Amino acid sequence: MVLVAADVPGAPCWLSLMTRDLQAAEGFYGAVLGWTFRRGVFGRASSVAELDGVPVAGIGATAGNLAVPVAWTVYFAVDDADTAVARVRERGGTVGVGPVSYPPRGRAALATDLEGAGFGIWEGEALTEWRVGEGEAPAWVELHTRNAFDAAVFYGEVLEWVGDGEQGGDEDEDDHSGCCEVSYEEDKVVLRRAGRPAARLNSGPVDATAERPQLRPHWLVHFKVPDLEQARALVVEHGGTVVPEPAGWGGDERSVTVCDPDGGLFALDESPRGA
Repeated sequence: MVLVAADVPGAPCWLSLMTRDLQAAEGFYGAVLGWTFRRGVFGRASSVAELDGVPVAGIGATAGNLAVPVAWTVYFAVDDADTAVARVRERGGTVGVGPVSYPPRGRAALATDLEGAGFGIWEGEALTEWRVGEGEAPAWVELHTRNAFDAAVFYGEVLEWVGDGEQGGDEDEDDHSGCCEVSYEEDKVVLRRAGRPAARLNSGPVDATAERPQLRPHWLVHFKVPDLEQARALVVEHGGTVVPEPAGWGGDERSVTVCDPDGGLFALDESPRGA
């Protein structure tokens, strides 16, 4: 079972790369991950990456215009962008952009959480064939932060997640009983929909002032590949770099963190198709 964006308010609903050179990014990700591309709805400076004809992520040549670092951003679905950004500010986060309207599709905002990890908010039309999580979904997301439980409180209040033991009881018209639920598992927090993982929040040593992005609080986007060693070699062959695992985070022999040639940080997870 995988998650479908339109069906999960509060859950990840889209992934987007802000880069400087769209053509170069398409060349790199096409070679490493086998993606094909079609023009996006926001003009020539954007494209939608697809795998086997299914949308995976968006790429936009906007980093230079916005004067922001090249980075992958995970967007979360909300019913009302204005309400969501108000909650971000009320709870100590920062709203950097928006909400901005993208007629007729919807509205978006970019924000950072209490530790400085960036994320996006999306209100509006969803790509119903987009997926994240287990099974055949091509992507998975996890937060690297100082305290996963504090982060879960922040995101839970902003995105209306449901914590353990909070479901059931009386419901009213403002109750979002269908939102994702938070499961506390050892030192991690897992975001689930209908019992299935959608994202993970991990505690560990991070520094908001660190020079290297992998050492700062961040949402790390994982893309699944059938052969990790082959994908790792393709990253290097096409100008990317393999990033050492930060001390204190442990390691997974089936996963490797890398950067694209323009500095976009992401991870590769070995996962045979359909597993």
